[in-house]
Amino acid sequence: MKKVVLAYSGGLDTSYCLKYLKNEKGYEVHTVLVDTGGFDAEELSAIEKRAYELGSAQHANLTIVDKYYDKAIKYLIFGNVLKNNTYPLSVSAERVFQAIEAIKYAKKVGASAIAHGSTGAGNDQIRFDLIFQTIAPEIEIITPIRDLKLSRQEEVDYLSKNGVHYSWEKAQYSINKGLWGTSVGGKETLTSSQPLPGDAYPSQLKKEGEEKVRLEFEQGELVAINGVKDKPSNNIVALEKLANAFAIGRDIHVGDTIIGIKGRVGFEAAAPLIIIKAHHLLEKHTLGKWQQYWKEQLGNWYGMLFHEGQFLDPVMRNIETFLQDTQKTVNGVVTVSLKPYHFSLDGIESDNDLMNTGFGQYGEMNNAWTSDDAKGFIKILGNAQNIFSSVNHLDHD
Repeated sequence: MKKVVLAYSGGLDTSYCLKYLKNEKGYEVHTVLVDTGGFDAEELSAIEKRAYELGSAQHANLTIVDKYYDKAIKYLIFGNVLKNNTYPLSVSAERVFQAIEAIKYAKKVGASAIAHGSTGAGNDQIRFDLIFQTIAPEIEIITPIRDLKLSRQEEVDYLSKNGVHYSWEKAQYSINKGLWGTSVGGKETLTSSQPLPGDAYPSQLKKEGEEKVRLEFEQGELVAINGVKDKPSNNIVALEKLANAFAIGRDIHVGDTIIGIKGRVGFEAAAPLIIIKAHHLLEKHTLGKWQQYWKEQLGNWYGMLFHEGQFLDPVMRNIETFLQDTQKTVNGVVTVSLKPYHFSLDGIESDNDLMNTGFGQYGEMNNAWTSDDAKGFIKILGNAQNIFSSVNHLDHD
């Protein structure tokens, strides 16, 4: 019997794919769920149970949280990556890694095909297919929902006819949770004018007032919160829990999809936004002007390519090498104030702080140079524009 691996989430689309591939195409279906931080043990167990009930020959839950951090999130922090200055790549980054692990699993079990439940109108189809065809071009890609252009009701009807009677009532809002944030989609995000209502977000306000949090970074990585050291992936989870109580991290991202249409999605990403902003502040104190300039250019490119599924392009490894090298002096503590619905950065403490008063205090005192030094510097600095103005007889009206 032909063997296919299905990237499985337990939802309607992938449940349809499981039944369809088994009943209509005669495949031995192996299901795999790749957990990037969005599932607890109870949810993973329930999804595995459903997969077997629907006819999976073998199901695997692959938890890759630490690998996902080491190979992806770490560099998104180093690059201060926010798509369109807003979105921390919550879903787009995890989809790439789910695709990588799914196709590796397909090769491991000797599958001749791999399947996913993406439609033909979104970004995920591209991310999955690009990764699949790069890592294993010999394995056939099957996409029933996309190819058959199925409506939700058609999927429900097919499953019902095949003895599957789970409740498929569509939730008012679509929630996708991962280590690096949670996406929130609903009727409002299909418009250009309407905001998501407050109760659409998974985390509701539980705390008032203000709470200070100290984030410690070593070579750009978050290694401790309030003096308690742990591995970075655990620190992300811990910070998310602290900040969620203040309902921090809500926003709506508007951007250009890979297929050329505009897309709009809500998200909740308290820890990612706080970490990126705190890390960026620390870099302003510990990196030079040109380091910051080129980091901004390359970080933006890195995020764009990652978002569009080009993670396996070799230039991504080149950019990662650059980003990693810039983090040698990004050490210190950033104090953050958490407040209802927002946060503020108080300041930093670092042995690598370049705002060193021994050389001078901005707008106050020049300790490391004389007034004559300053005058000479200004004269030389103006040479190019003075020459241009003189030669071209500019009157600067």
